[in-house]
Amino acid sequence: MPALARLRTQGIFGKNRAATLTIALLAALFLLTTTGMSTQDWVITLLRGLSVGAVTFLVASGFSLIFGLMDVLNLAHGTLFMIGAYIGWTVYIRPDTAIDLATPAALLAAGLVLTPLLNRALARVHLPGGVARAWPWLGLILALAILVLAVQRYPISIWDPRAYDKSPVIFGLMADQGQVSIGKPAEGTAAASILGMVGALAGGVLLALSLAGFARRRQADLQVTGPFPWRPAAATLVLIAVGTILHLVNTPLTNFLVRAGTNWLFLIAVVAATVGGGAIGALMESTLIRPLYARPIYQLLLTLGLGVIGRELVISIWGRTGMTMPNPALFNGSGKGCPATSIGGWLANQCSTISFMGSRIRSYNEIFIILVGLVVLIAVWLLLQRTRLGMIIRAGVQDSQMVEALGINVRRVFTMVFALGVALAALGGVLAGPMLSVADDMGESFLLMALIALAIGGLTSFPGAAAGSVIVALLQQFIVKYGQIGIHLPFLAAPFKPSPPIVPASTVLLMVIILLVLPQGLFGRKE
Repeated sequence: MPALARLRTQGIFGKNRAATLTIALLAALFLLTTTGMSTQDWVITLLRGLSVGAVTFLVASGFSLIFGLMDVLNLAHGTLFMIGAYIGWTVYIRPDTAIDLATPAALLAAGLVLTPLLNRALARVHLPGGVARAWPWLGLILALAILVLAVQRYPISIWDPRAYDKSPVIFGLMADQGQVSIGKPAEGTAAASILGMVGALAGGVLLALSLAGFARRRQADLQVTGPFPWRPAAATLVLIAVGTILHLVNTPLTNFLVRAGTNWLFLIAVVAATVGGGAIGALMESTLIRPLYARPIYQLLLTLGLGVIGRELVISIWGRTGMTMPNPALFNGSGKGCPATSIGGWLANQCSTISFMGSRIRSYNEIFIILVGLVVLIAVWLLLQRTRLGMIIRAGVQDSQMVEALGINVRRVFTMVFALGVALAALGGVLAGPMLSVADDMGESFLLMALIALAIGGLTSFPGAAAGSVIVALLQQFIVKYGQIGIHLPFLAAPFKPSPPIVPASTVLLMVIILLVLPQGLFGRKE
């Protein structure tokens, strides 16, 4: 028995020896950085790296979940990260616009959730081949036309990106000065509002009918059986009621949100961006990704195209110039008692900075973002390891056909996982808004960092997504710091200061070295 145990231990160590040695080497190199800078600079750089790593992890973890279960490389993930930031900005800076849009959005969703019910109804209808192929396209075109007319009819208070004094940039600057303002109320009659609401609902139902028609074309021989899908019908009634109530209480609800303060507005913006990202992800998977599971090249082209289209839509609505998204009041205080010297002082004075080791760290960037990253890491890990859904996801990563043979609705699981992955990216986008300027190119850099982090940590490994994100972010931040103070190298009279292009190049070089040693990454599994 001792010999058998020793052989097992040797086998495990041999299997993980390369990963163990690589991690040990990275840790040793990381510790060596303490000899090149002061303790104060080292700690501040460490916190900044963890902050960037937390946001990168939100993007990488969603990408890893989607690829691990579905083998889908979602190249639109960076755009969805950016869209999350823009949704959060709109709710945070222009709550009047968000409330105006909430009614048609709820009614559109009310129509879309009827898709399973309409799919069952279409199973009982038999049409000639030519008609069955043509009518979903006609229905889709008509649905889009109705939705465009409905949005134009419904009064929505919105900015004008073509006029600078009415552009989102101005509203962001006003919010940065502590003025949560609303635009001029949109003009419209009661009849126009009702027509817009009816059009949004009708367009949603027609769009759901068209999507069900496309699904029936792909599964012509599938017979829909089972109990009546009462949940979609109930959800439709609930969403219609929500949309109607939001329309009736539009003005008082907008005034309430403006008076609620930036802390509550930011929390609502985070929830809205996360839920909105999840909804977009579910719609993408069920309508566009699902027909292409057997065509990986088409998946890449589709998601790449969706990323380009999404960015152009953002530019057409919000404009091309970057916008300010100030910190909420809890992280934006100054004056007496600031910078805070303790957590209690920060909470009491809501300071934007905290004095630490003779320097200042930003309470939002270097504390709040890191805490949110840890909370998400623990929450998703518990979801994957301690819930039935997590068990199904982990089993599906190993063998999706086996999971489907057990009678589990794999399609529904795929939709939920895709929605969760996009929701995590959207959450990262809205949290990154106050750290960065909200701009149409913000998703590209984080997607690249997330891909490098996943290659280092392992494409299908959730712990690998976390480890790779932290490694990439720390490497970049320390090189940026050494670019300021310089590195004392042998045989050089003056300190060597890395130039800015070395920052992204260093992460690519690290990725290449690790993949040469560990082709599956630090925590990846061998196929």
